Amino acid sequence: MNDLSVPPAHPLEVLPRDLSAYRAGNTGIPYVHRFESGKPGPHVLINALTHGNEICGMVAATHLLDTGVRPLVGTLTVSFAHVEAYEAFKQHDPYANRQIVHNLNRIWSDEWLDGPHDSPELRRAREMRPVVQAADHILDIHSTSHAVKPFWVYPDFERNRQAAVAVGARGHVNIHMVMPSGLGSGTPLIQHGRHGERDSDAGVALVAECGQHFARSSSVVATEVALDFLAHFGLIAPRTPVPPQPQRRFRLLQTCMVHTDEFRFTRPLVGYETFARGELIATDGPGREIVSPCEDCTVMMPARVPIVGREAVYLTEPIAD
Repeated sequence: MNDLSVPPAHPLEVLPRDLSAYRAGNTGIPYVHRFESGKPGPHVLINALTHGNEICGMVAATHLLDTGVRPLVGTLTVSFAHVEAYEAFKQHDPYANRQIVHNLNRIWSDEWLDGPHDSPELRRAREMRPVVQAADHILDIHSTSHAVKPFWVYPDFERNRQAAVAVGARGHVNIHMVMPSGLGSGTPLIQHGRHGERDSDAGVALVAECGQHFARSSSVVATEVALDFLAHFGLIAPRTPVPPQPQRRFRLLQTCMVHTDEFRFTRPLVGYETFARGELIATDGPGREIVSPCEDCTVMMPARVPIVGREAVYLTEPIAD
């Protein structure tokens, strides 16, 4: 446990709603809805609730379903991934239901999905595997424990960069964390199968981190980004033009895990803080230090409360475009 005081919980501006009306879906897989236009075009997946307490994705997905968004071309799939974790939400401890056993966003390798282990997350990932595999383009909607500016996360493939820049130009998400060699702590949904291969016929696969879990603004961002993503691929009409927004890109250098209960950041972090080369960022028990590997090392997604076995912080460097 960090010896710094635990940060206060953020205001719960958005709370879970009952999703039972969406359970049946129309694909034979619970909470998965698919709509075909009957016209040639891409198959786009908008996925929500990969983590149970990341409520903004639920708001975006229910908006698409409740307002009757249908594809002009191609196919639209809208899914709620981890409803079991979502339904475990407790208002007095709103950070606890991110997962039940495994992190659903780290087990999308064949080794895990075809392996002997079992958990609610593995059962759901196995159930949803054909949904992910069928999609040409994927938007996986997430949020963060700290209140920071929204950002993209994606494998450093040109197809992803082009789409993130184009969709991000509208200004809702215009910071990028690119992964040259994967996430470093498992295989996320957006890197499952062909979407994790540089030279493949796969389309775009992006994570949108839309802001703090329970902030109303995060739900607004999530909904806008989902609509922008669909418009980019032609599934809905073009959106009202806006002046292109400047964008910033960061390269993931290192994913640091929490190894002991003695983990401590050297100062409180929320994200986007910078460190000089060699500067101490954290300690993790006797003899284990996290040190900045470069000048202007920018930290992203520092743990609000470090938990052994989970990610502590992501270390990045700015990309000069």
